[in-house]
Amino acid sequence: MKIFRGFHHPGIAEGCALTIGNFDGVHRGHQAMLALLNSEAAHRGVPSCVLTFEPHPRDYFAGLLKRPELAPARIGTLRDKLAELRQCGVAQAVVLPFNEALARLSPQAFIDEVLVAGLGARYVLVGDDFRFGAQRAGDYALLDAAGRARGFDVARMNSYEVHGLRVSSSAVREALGAGRMEDAARLLGRPYAISGHVVHGRKLGRALGASREGATDGFRTLNLRFAHWKPAASGIFAVLVHGLSDAPLPGVANLGVRPSLDPDDINGGRVLLETHCLQWPAHLGPEGAYGKIIRVELLHKLHDELKYDGLDALTEGIAKDCSDARAYFAAHAATHTETRRQTTRDRI
Repeated sequence: MKIFRGFHHPGIAEGCALTIGNFDGVHRGHQAMLALLNSEAAHRGVPSCVLTFEPHPRDYFAGLLKRPELAPARIGTLRDKLAELRQCGVAQAVVLPFNEALARLSPQAFIDEVLVAGLGARYVLVGDDFRFGAQRAGDYALLDAAGRARGFDVARMNSYEVHGLRVSSSAVREALGAGRMEDAARLLGRPYAISGHVVHGRKLGRALGASREGATDGFRTLNLRFAHWKPAASGIFAVLVHGLSDAPLPGVANLGVRPSLDPDDINGGRVLLETHCLQWPAHLGPEGAYGKIIRVELLHKLHDELKYDGLDALTEGIAKDCSDARAYFAAHAATHTETRRQTTRDRI
């Protein structure tokens, strides 16, 4: 999949079958839409294209109004979104920076400058609640009329349901916020996962528990850091880690702001995914994971983040979390012996 920041690039296709949206989570409703888009693109002999935005438009307006509570919880990072779009067979993705200029663009100007002149859209597929342009003034009827006038086809896809439940990013956020990881996986068509580069932290985990009987190097963690990200899920989870070994590694992870740390700590108040592998690969050595891209599947929520009184209490809490995670994997050994990513055909 080719990825473009904006559409003023020589490598971008002169014509495309296009869909537009935030695609947060790339859930099963998105996957069904992308399958239809790919089919329409093949019939027309043009590449399929997703036009998406970064930051999320609601993030932009929350910052503009200085009201962070209006920003949506994010299901996935831009990296994960693009990875899932590639997995769904999309030929090219165009990431538009959502800024003042784009926010002020009228619906007609959006059609003329972005869809026609910028992307050469020959087919445009949107959802049943699609709105666009300044003040969200553009709707399907306006887009359809413009398509007839400018020579591109327009289609609308109705909501996608699973067991009578409308699949949407909002439904996924609600499931993740409530810790219902199995429900989230059903809506996503796969276990919920976050990926990123492993970065250096304080290495506090190496000291925690190192003096416990049978311990050698404490609770070593793999740290993924996110800039300006408000995750839909938070808490302590039993996880599988991909990217360090031929087989996924069971572990326990903390996604959140770690309330037991001093707020003046270098990572205090910042969202971090800290993952401790229950079985550390010997071939990596103590420093071998840094810089690697890993994908962490959050399979089961153990509990919300807790604030512990001191490092001893924190150590005991982590030890219990590890024990509970081992118990979870023992009880679900058959399910997690081998994980399988669904194909797009499986998903719809």
